[in-house]
Amino acid sequence: MAKILDARGLSCPQPVLMTLEEIKAGRADEIVVMVDSDTSKENVSRAATSKGWTVAGIGEEDGVYRITIRKG
Repeated sequence: MAKILDARGLSCPQPVLMTLEEIKAGRADEIVVMVDSDTSKENVSRAATSKGWTVAGIGEEDGVYRITIRKG
């Protein structure tokens, strides 16, 4: 089951730091990060790929982006 990180309302670098902390903890093979800005969407995606994770998908609904990242 995917771990969900709700970073809505937070400005960078908070969503990136939350994502990297969860990646480092190693508790999940899939993480869904919810953000509400283009900048956060891009930065979280870039940070995840820099750690060897794959961006499996990005969905947008009502101004909220759901970034699904997977290990490996």
